[in-house]
Amino acid sequence: MEKIKETTEFLKSKGFANPEIAIILGTGMSELAQIINVKAKLSYKDIPNFPISTVESHAGELIYGDLAGKRVIAMAGRFHFYEGYDFQTIAFPVRVMLQLGAKLLIVSNAAGGINPLFKAGEVMLITDHINFLPGNPLRGKNYDELGPRFPDGYEVYPKKFQEIAEQAALEVGIPLRKGVYLAIQGPCLETGAEYRMIKTLGADAVGMSTVPEALVAKHMSIPVAGFSVITDMGLPDHMEPVSFEYVVNNAKRAELTLKKLITKFIEKVEL
Repeated sequence: MEKIKETTEFLKSKGFANPEIAIILGTGMSELAQIINVKAKLSYKDIPNFPISTVESHAGELIYGDLAGKRVIAMAGRFHFYEGYDFQTIAFPVRVMLQLGAKLLIVSNAAGGINPLFKAGEVMLITDHINFLPGNPLRGKNYDELGPRFPDGYEVYPKKFQEIAEQAALEVGIPLRKGVYLAIQGPCLETGAEYRMIKTLGADAVGMSTVPEALVAKHMSIPVAGFSVITDMGLPDHMEPVSFEYVVNNAKRAELTLKKLITKFIEKVEL
């Protein structure tokens, strides 16, 4: 709690005041950050208690400004378990953004498609998640001022915001898939047997992030809207070699689509 308060007060002193929406930009998704009317920006290394992103496609900056008529605070780059961080550290920036006043968390990520109806380059609206990570950011001492000891798993991604996202997609002419996101620890991309298991578990896409941040938002009674860019297809009987560069390049190619969708979504949201 002391670290959260310290970082929150520091950011307020730097002009990060009363954001309405918090955004996490995932792998290869820097394009959205370029259209924010920036009023304040800091490197993670200059923010007290913030971890440092080690993934080369993540800029490692916290941005505050206006987007589609709303005050937003955006993380250009996130943190992952595979980087060596614990789950409390991974979720710490979300705690801070929500303490600053954000009333909605938008998360985006690059994910492997499991649903055979999906195609690489499409966007999936996250309707629910499965936590296959080896831990939970809520483990340990609970701070009642942040949220309850046992938060409910009902509508982490509320239907109200899913409907707004679907309407936004219609208005900008973007096909929008819907499905369940499963988080694994990485950094290895999945084997064919693992893809088959993940499909059996009921997931439509798989990635290495998002769930810790969503759990912290739910703990703090903040709704989450989640979007996955499908960067490759995990079809166990039709697998091909996939590199990290391939994933990042596909994410970048889908940036324009995601930028249009999230901008229209933010415009339509009422908080």
